[in-house]
Amino acid sequence: MAHSFGGCLGPVHSAVRTAGLEALAQALKTSRTRTLGLMQAWQMALPDLSVPPLPGMNPPLWEWGHIAWFQEWWTVRNRQRHLGTRSAHSGAVFEASHLPNADALYNSSEVAHDSRWTLALPNLAETQAYLAQTLQRSLDHLQALHLAGRTTSDDDLYFWRLVLQHEDMHNEASVYMAQDLGLALPQTLCWREGAPIHAGTQKSAMGLNESIQVAAQVHTLGHSGSGFAFDNERQAHPVTVAAFEIDAAAVSWARYLPFVQATGHALPPHVRLVRSEHETWQVRQFGQWQALNLQAPAVHLNALDAQAWCQWAGRRLPTEAEWECAAQQPRFAWGQVWEWTASNFLPYPGFEVHPYRDYSEPWWHGHRVLRGACAATSENVVDVRYRNFFVPDRRDIFAGFRSVAV
Repeated sequence: MAHSFGGCLGPVHSAVRTAGLEALAQALKTSRTRTLGLMQAWQMALPDLSVPPLPGMNPPLWEWGHIAWFQEWWTVRNRQRHLGTRSAHSGAVFEASHLPNADALYNSSEVAHDSRWTLALPNLAETQAYLAQTLQRSLDHLQALHLAGRTTSDDDLYFWRLVLQHEDMHNEASVYMAQDLGLALPQTLCWREGAPIHAGTQKSAMGLNESIQVAAQVHTLGHSGSGFAFDNERQAHPVTVAAFEIDAAAVSWARYLPFVQATGHALPPHVRLVRSEHETWQVRQFGQWQALNLQAPAVHLNALDAQAWCQWAGRRLPTEAEWECAAQQPRFAWGQVWEWTASNFLPYPGFEVHPYRDYSEPWWHGHRVLRGACAATSENVVDVRYRNFFVPDRRDIFAGFRSVAV
């Protein structure tokens, strides 16, 4: 992964998708260190840990307890964990939790979002204890695979790779929730190494208006071969892609703000124009207003903002196939902001649901695909094949876009 400009160049793949026992155990510990750091930072910034019941929020205590529950469910309680994607998703094959009433509190498939604010959740110390006990038991089961003295398969390691990335995704959510609430968090916990966004002197590796010419081709979309894959990344299938020209980097504030000034389009709430002796743009980063770096990718934009800019500029959003195809080019710069595409979130041909049944299947059609990664995304999740998805009007996530010539 290239960090000179705070992002990635070309077809980057996540190492944990093929990680063995030792590397996977270390990655689990490292992600947990970030989780605990974020818990401490949230408590310092918001002592009562109270957040409003909004669609993009979860009670922090619920988030952290759910991380522990998810790890316990799949890697500790699941007697069929060695079967990987062939495991059952519920039922008698799952042992009881060591935390009373855990399923009624943290099973996201059963606990409605709006009800999470009314649950009698364990306190912070009890939640930390649940996290610690669950991680140790999970690592013990992982170590048992090593002691068994046999070669581990992708099935053997599937659930540890899953729970690692699940924890990383919730840590990213902790960061964008804090940004949305204006809470002060340490930069080291928020951004992937070398990937600050919004402010300062950070400059893109690409020129503001550079583009990449991509030849017509048949591109294989989706995951094939060994290693971990999410269910929505399978099955790999050929897609015919016509020749196109695409931005080499995500659209910057320097390209986006003239559209706002020309059309009166609403700014995201964390950006403002200060009119004094010299007009300056400012950005609110974790509650602090500071000078906006016009070279940085425009962020906290929803799909409707992106489409409106494209219409004004005479361009369009790429399809996810075009995005992934272009990302094979070594000059393709990504990884500072999630990037909206023109593609609705739909199953690939031959889709088969994995044991975590609610990861993809409930969200078809109503969500839009985003590709890439953002500066808050763990390097464990950063993968050129990864399909993120949100409803098109979400502005709280660290999302921007790039465009294609019409």
